[in-house]
Amino acid sequence: MPIQYYIILSLALFCIGIVGVLTRRNAIIIFMCIELMLNAVNLLLVAFSKMHYAAAAVANKAATEGTEGQLFVFFIMVVAAAEVSVGLAIIVMMYRNIHSVDVSFLNRLKN
Repeated sequence: MPIQYYIILSLALFCIGIVGVLTRRNAIIIFMCIELMLNAVNLLLVAFSKMHYAAAAVANKAATEGTEGQLFVFFIMVVAAAEVSVGLAIIVMMYRNIHSVDVSFLNRLKN
């Protein structure tokens, strides 16, 4: 499968995530859109890693050549899991205090 298909799919997913973050006011949907953007980046990293691995295999280089992207994806997934756990804890506490998950309400809490 050509790399252009992966790039187009990743670009579409990332743009959907950006639109969701910029237009929605629900904190849970914003977190879902951030996760969608992270997954778009992960897809690109794996696609480029696969492409680099195929190029290294043709050149008869080491078998571990081109796996760095997949290692980055693993670390991004670990950080995303930590982000979700902390973010959901913040959302639960926000809902307990103000009975809403609307992020526009948080601007009023500054004053």
